[in-house]
Amino acid sequence: MPEDEYAQAARRAGQELGVTSASQGEAAVLTLLARILDAKAAVEIGTGAGVSGLALLRGMNPEGILTSIDLENEHQTQARRVFTSAGIVPRRARLIAGPGLGVLPKLSDAAYDLVFADGDPLEFVEYVAQAARLLRSGGLLVVGHALAGGAVADSSNEDDETVIIRETLDAVTEMEEFTPLLLPVGDGLLVATRA
Repeated sequence: MPEDEYAQAARRAGQELGVTSASQGEAAVLTLLARILDAKAAVEIGTGAGVSGLALLRGMNPEGILTSIDLENEHQTQARRVFTSAGIVPRRARLIAGPGLGVLPKLSDAAYDLVFADGDPLEFVEYVAQAARLLRSGGLLVVGHALAGGAVADSSNEDDETVIIRETLDAVTEMEEFTPLLLPVGDGLLVATRA
């Protein structure tokens, strides 16, 4: 899907910051999923420069609020600039600087329509456990980088991140709370609906 000037600006800012942003295809899927859910509350772990946050906000209910968590304040400052220039009112994007696993436990149970995990891959399994608690019934968990550049399919690859991503895929598949689907979009999106 073609991107507008705001998404392109966020993508350029991400490159300058050294942030890996969601691909155009991944951003389009995030917008679609948020729109299908008419999401009123979403959590994003890994703000980056605002590419995925902008995609989520565009799909969410016009009154919906995105809670986005990132360790880097500089990333969130850039994302805020992108959101503001795209006409998104500040109250719709709650940006929290801090570690995902430090912030997530403070969020309300069963209060969110969508959780997008795109933070530290080494923490993905813990993000999934938190998402099971945070999501309402019928909500969606979306995990970015689920194919790890094709490394997940290479059984000889024992890189730490690759192993953790495999464990994440296994964990979601084995949890009764989730019905998963792996989409080969961008670097892979694991999408799972909460029972």
